[in-house]
Amino acid sequence: MEIEKNNRINSLFEFYAPLLTKKQYHYLQLYYADDYSLGEIAEEFNVSRQAVYDNIKRTEKILEDYEQKLQLYHNFQVCNDIADRLQAYAQQHYAADQQLLQLISELEQDEAD
Repeated sequence: MEIEKNNRINSLFEFYAPLLTKKQYHYLQLYYADDYSLGEIAEEFNVSRQAVYDNIKRTEKILEDYEQKLQLYHNFQVCNDIADRLQAYAQQHYAADQQLLQLISELEQDEAD
């Protein structure tokens, strides 16, 4: 469950990081992406471990609120699923159509960027 939560927060962070304050951004970056402990972050910013913990928990909630309202991550997942199914269908039924396969590949690449 914890890995699932970490993956979700990392994904939401990728979508919504520009909407965070510098402090929120840096705390989450260090905690989730760089695997710093709360104590290490507290030391880095000269604040208490509890202040870091509180900030991270508030920021996680903010990310979830953004997702609830904007649905960017959800829509990305839905589009990826459709693109995967489209790719599999094209491979199975239109394997000789290189132009179609190239277009699907470009679509998937666009979504990843």
